[in-house]
Amino acid sequence: MKAYEMLLLLDPRLEEDAREGVIEKAKGLIAADGGVLDNVDPWGKRRLAFEIDDNTEGDYVLFDFHASPDAIAEIDRVLHITDPVLRYMIIRRDDRE
Repeated sequence: MKAYEMLLLLDPRLEEDAREGVIEKAKGLIAADGGVLDNVDPWGKRRLAFEIDDNTEGDYVLFDFHASPDAIAEIDRVLHITDPVLRYMIIRRDDRE
């Protein structure tokens, strides 16, 4: 398994329950194919450099995890169709093997 880092930008208007639901969904996607979640770091709400879907703020959550490359494709597919996720980025980390 390879090391990855994923940053989610969530809709800041989400209620706490819905926000936690999206985070749990992301954790489940990582663990579904045998991935290992190393750390979840909620950054909170931050001002955006430009508006995204009429939002000037975004709620950031950083995930560090290990997963197979096949699992990344499934995570990418599901996050792409998840409405509360405004943007996301998954990066492979060679320095954390």
